[in-house]
Amino acid sequence: MGIQGVIPSMKIFNHFSFLFLVVIIFSTCSVSKKVSDSKPVDHQEWTKLLSAHVSPQGWVDYPGFQRDSLKLKAYLELLSSSHPNDKYWSRDEQLAYWINAYNAFTVKLIIDHYPVESIKDIKKGIPFVNTVWDIKFISIEGHEYDLNNIEHGIIRKYFDEPRIHFAVNCASVSCPKLLNEAYTAGHLEEQLTNAAEGFLADPLRNKVSEFKVSSIFSWFRGDFKKEAGSLIKFINKYAPEPIPENSELTFLDYNWQLNEKK
Repeated sequence: MGIQGVIPSMKIFNHFSFLFLVVIIFSTCSVSKKVSDSKPVDHQEWTKLLSAHVSPQGWVDYPGFQRDSLKLKAYLELLSSSHPNDKYWSRDEQLAYWINAYNAFTVKLIIDHYPVESIKDIKKGIPFVNTVWDIKFISIEGHEYDLNNIEHGIIRKYFDEPRIHFAVNCASVSCPKLLNEAYTAGHLEEQLTNAAEGFLADPLRNKVSEFKVSSIFSWFRGDFKKEAGSLIKFINKYAPEPIPENSELTFLDYNWQLNEKK
């Protein structure tokens, strides 16, 4: 390729690099936790829906959620009427809320477009710019959010808790399983630890004995290293068997097929 072909390609690359930075900065810096005087909500209805329509292995009965769409709508309206704040909500109450909100609104997104083979089929778009995770369909006390806002602009930004990567569910086979109960402040530490241990012990998503782990550990390597000093040290805190510190990890291909109950 001549220089005339290279320069436009570089311009395109720089353009998308700029867009990527803008999106990351926007999603991580523009969301505030302190927006209301609401009180913590009860997630009991979400637990009822999850226990009815999610198997212990995390497979989801989306037609079942469709049949219970009015109950799901009522729970989402509860979330939408109560934005967490630092005045009345503890740290764990806020974190449990945002995990449940991410998962419940993801289910809502799927059933609104069901049947689909993958969540990514709902809106393909440009990665990190306008994919399905950038659809602004979530309203909480008048503030509009997309799923990226919740995960990156709120949960990852404010809570410094890498185990959330095993709790938020992207409706895909390679995602950590959707827990069939709501996350709650009183049980959050236990639930997050169980989610991390269960994910690493799951041979569908990780093969720790072969030093093969989920791509999640590559995508969010910085979150895990910040907490434990190295990726392998973090993994060894929750893995069923330790990986030697000097091992070379392989990251498994991600299966974006819908995590649907067959």
